[in-house]
Amino acid sequence: MSSKKINGIEIKFVRTIPVDQLQALYQDAGWWHDEYKTTDEFLRRIPEKSALFAGVFLEKKLIGMGRALSDLCSDAYIQDVVVLSDYQKLGIGSMIVKFLVEELKKRGVDWIGLIGEPGTRSFYEHLGFRQMKDYIPFKLE
Repeated sequence: MSSKKINGIEIKFVRTIPVDQLQALYQDAGWWHDEYKTTDEFLRRIPEKSALFAGVFLEKKLIGMGRALSDLCSDAYIQDVVVLSDYQKLGIGSMIVKFLVEELKKRGVDWIGLIGEPGTRSFYEHLGFRQMKDYIPFKLE
């Protein structure tokens, strides 16, 4: 799989990430809650079990990530696109999404979706995503 380096920032597909750095990303994004009592094993499995896991590194520090859940054949969902707040507004989020989409398309995946958080609509539309009309996202409660 590929990697790219721009201005000392490297994006590459990985299967392992130091769990403390992964936890720091989730905490910085506000997605981490101590009541989850998440174990190191759980965090290790996120990159291992994702179809694609793109890590963005400044030297050896993880500063961003995104992943795809997919059969790597027909359908994929992009999930957990996040960049540490100190590195936001530098185009890193766009780089992550484009990197994932490029690899998915290379593999023949022709349906790529995601669910964006409130306030991310223009970000994803700028990258070519459009709101799906007449469809409703669901979550099992």
